[in-house]
Amino acid sequence: MPAPAPRKKRLVRAGLLAAAAGYFAFVLLFELPLLPFSGSSASSSSSSLPIPHPRRRELVAAAAAFASPSSPARPAKPAFPAGAPAPAAGGARPLPIFSSLLLLPRPNATATPFDATAADAFAAARPHLAHLQAAPAPASSTSASASASASPAPPPACPASVAVHRERLPYDGVRVVELPCGLAVGSHVTVVARPRPARPEYDPKIAERKDGEAAVMVSQFMVELVGTKAVDGEAPPRILHFNPRIRGDYSRRPVIEMNSCYRMQWGQSQRCEGFASRPAVDTVDGQLKCEKWIRDDGNKTEESKMKWWVKRLIGRPKDVHISWPYPFTEGKLFVMTLTAGLEGYHVNVDGRHVASFPYRTGYSLEDATALSINGDIDIESVFASSLPNSHPSFAPERYLEMSEQWRAPPLPTEPVELFIGILSAASHFAERMAVRKSWMMYTRKSSNIVARFFVALNGKKEVNAELKKEAEFFRDIVIVPFIDSYDLVVLKTVAIAEYGVRVVPAKYVMKCDDDTFVRIDLILDQVKKIRSDKSVYVGSINYFHRPLRSGKWAVTYEEWPEEVYPNYANGPGYVISSDIARYIVSEFDNQTLRLFKMEDVSMGMWVEKFNNTRRPVEIRHDVRFYQSGCYDGYFTAHYQSPQHMVCLWRKLQSGSAQCCNLR
Repeated sequence: MPAPAPRKKRLVRAGLLAAAAGYFAFVLLFELPLLPFSGSSASSSSSSLPIPHPRRRELVAAAAAFASPSSPARPAKPAFPAGAPAPAAGGARPLPIFSSLLLLPRPNATATPFDATAADAFAAARPHLAHLQAAPAPASSTSASASASASPAPPPACPASVAVHRERLPYDGVRVVELPCGLAVGSHVTVVARPRPARPEYDPKIAERKDGEAAVMVSQFMVELVGTKAVDGEAPPRILHFNPRIRGDYSRRPVIEMNSCYRMQWGQSQRCEGFASRPAVDTVDGQLKCEKWIRDDGNKTEESKMKWWVKRLIGRPKDVHISWPYPFTEGKLFVMTLTAGLEGYHVNVDGRHVASFPYRTGYSLEDATALSINGDIDIESVFASSLPNSHPSFAPERYLEMSEQWRAPPLPTEPVELFIGILSAASHFAERMAVRKSWMMYTRKSSNIVARFFVALNGKKEVNAELKKEAEFFRDIVIVPFIDSYDLVVLKTVAIAEYGVRVVPAKYVMKCDDDTFVRIDLILDQVKKIRSDKSVYVGSINYFHRPLRSGKWAVTYEEWPEEVYPNYANGPGYVISSDIARYIVSEFDNQTLRLFKMEDVSMGMWVEKFNNTRRPVEIRHDVRFYQSGCYDGYFTAHYQSPQHMVCLWRKLQSGSAQCCNLR
């Protein structure tokens, strides 16, 4: 039987009253504490009183973080957020971004050529340093309008094609054709040229011959896509190296060799020697890495013809495959087209495909800003087409990920177990970001390990300005006050020792490069195997090495009069104990530290003197501090591109200590 109407009304009223009571309780508990109160007394007292409710505390903190001028921008925004970075929390020590390294002039009796070079670099850096250290002017509407009116200089034009005739190129030496905005998928570079007749070669590095033998005849040339030079003392990267050797090399047969070179370290070469690659695996965009050509023009060719007739006579299917000769001939004009595909570069000569070379990790097409041609070749013309229409301008935001998670924690107030100094160049934004996102993550998990980049100034003001912004945001860069040069890298090592003694007192100090992947846990395990009261020097030690007196890395007798170097650890990664670091800093301050342009040899020299004059040093040699790349089971892996850094870290996180693919 249905309930009477009055009872229904009472139920409805009770429900409405319950809903109203619930809403009123919600307002009292959640909304009222968040209502703003006007009045000076209220506002002044609110700052001193604790926030009464956890939810309000959470919302206020979130709002403050959102409104903070130091909130990290997303990667698509400008590289650095406006305003100064947030101060270190908890009253931590301020983070110095400028090294206190100071080079004092030595008396003439003890001065060396190194001192003059260093003095020039410090003097050249003074105006750049003064500009960076000057306090920024406060932002105002006037300054904003002025900056808006002063538009930046337009980037170089990006032509759709580039054509260069032989009259505009030198007859000999390295001939360079600029590609202002690099390449893009579908870009073509066509070279019309003629290989020169073979010439006698006497350089033993190219053609080795025994006593009494005639000179080896050589005809070869190199066509290379090169990038922009990043560091003084280093050659620009070779993104593609294409080297036909018409008279052959050690194989005594014509060959084409292709490779790439990153940070002056060659990758694994790809050699085409006349055999076709395997279609199942050795392809690039569906094209073979190496096409087949006739490897002899004598008896073997006649033998292959005879075999063809025999097969026809016994009824086997006729082979219709056409074999072509080697694509380059001395004195014969050729047309070579280099095409950028989806997976790699493709080389066609006189209309037929010859070879393909897959893109190597660490490069992008727009990095190829020039075509270099060198060797025994006469060039008629070079034509590049389908080039990109936008300029890959200097833009750190392409590499830097402005996020709090990559910021260095505040400096600890107590001594640490290990301080790591990482040598870097001002323009190496990508390398530093890769280190932050890979093995440097280990330092954020332990307050007992600190790592910092040590960077000298660049000759370009805009690079230095971006470097300072990067240093202020990430708080992991120490700027050393001289203009960067390969011959002065040793001063960065002194700055690392000084930082590990005076700023972050550490039991051990490690030095490495920004293209070195470091397994911190394994290195600490090795160091801890030595008694804690001993002086130590750990790394891959070179014994009885002699200085080169000729060639690119030549050392003069004035620079190094001795015939043998002291025993020294390879530069990409080594560890010293704190007493050795203190000794280096003391000797430098007293102007008695001998400085030599090769920083790893210098460290060996300082350790040897410490061993002879202070106390014995235990030297630990371990080949797993690898100098020439990455090998499984590594402690340090050198010459790793930014992509490889992240790849190695991901493998470690998944439990694998294997290397990533070759460049």
